[in-house]
Amino acid sequence: MSEIITVGLDLAKNVFQVHGADGAGRAVLRKKLRRGQVLEFFSQLPPCVIAMEACGGAHFWGRETGKLGHDVRLIPPACVKPFVKRHKNDAADAEAICEAVPRPTMRFVPVKSEETQGAAMVFRVRELLIRQRTQAINALRGHLTEFGQIVPQGAANAARLIAIVDDPDNGLPGEAVAILRVLVSTLRHLDTEIGKLNAEIARRARENEVAGRLMTVPGIGPLIATAIATLAPPPETFRKARDFAAWLGLTPRQHSTGGKQRLGATTWMGERSLRRLLIIGANSVIIKRQVHASAQPGTWLGGMLMRKPPGAFRVFIEPEFEPFSFEFRYLPSQLKPETLYAGAGAGAGGAGQK
Repeated sequence: MSEIITVGLDLAKNVFQVHGADGAGRAVLRKKLRRGQVLEFFSQLPPCVIAMEACGGAHFWGRETGKLGHDVRLIPPACVKPFVKRHKNDAADAEAICEAVPRPTMRFVPVKSEETQGAAMVFRVRELLIRQRTQAINALRGHLTEFGQIVPQGAANAARLIAIVDDPDNGLPGEAVAILRVLVSTLRHLDTEIGKLNAEIARRARENEVAGRLMTVPGIGPLIATAIATLAPPPETFRKARDFAAWLGLTPRQHSTGGKQRLGATTWMGERSLRRLLIIGANSVIIKRQVHASAQPGTWLGGMLMRKPPGAFRVFIEPEFEPFSFEFRYLPSQLKPETLYAGAGAGAGGAGQK
């Protein structure tokens, strides 16, 4: 058998598919492995390139196979799909991964360490608890509406909902009050746990030098700063700051052909949680523009707000501020915010043409 140079590994819960190719790209190995056989199999192979689709479990297998001396490459699934020849199955997926990895322009995902994955968990759990809190608030408001108790939407009005349930003279049936108190108890528990996670994020922001620099950017607080420092890839991954904004999915979808440019809606690809937080941060700059020096009349941002509707400008401004956060991660701590904002007008012209 020829020497195996590249291995495509299709990941699963229990049954894994391996496809090996030699230096000429010819298939020399096709094999199914149970979960417990994977590391034993790769420990017997000479050092080679092991490619996998980037997914939740790929980083674990990337770390484990990397310890065996192999060169691990994680490929975005969207970049593998064009190499699937016909029908989709495990063998075809493994072969497509093996064929995609040697392409000179292929993009790869860095393998995350255990510490990085653990640090990112706080944002995932916080986002889950906030969704659950929103569900509890909506359920509580909806049930009270059935008894004529109307409360406006929004988490800010949750205290009014709780006050109605706790009021002994609320006029609600006893059977309903007992059930509504279950929602109230759940809501209070979620608020407590979200507060603990917010305190943990604030502590990390105080201890992280990069997060401290990021918080000097308008609209970026401890939550967004810590999220950028934790969730975003290393700055060396991107050639320039604009690529960071494109990585977040804030570029139009292209359907261009025949020299004619056709741009569609925003792709919304990339890190969803980080993109949502940055849009919220940019929105806060617009809402509180009277207190931000960079949004005063005479500045680039102030001029754009005079010419554009604020609602249409909120997502547009986020790619403009994203290069600033990128530079604050990459450049020394002595960097001053005004040195970056001075070039905002020049950068804005480029973004306006996207």
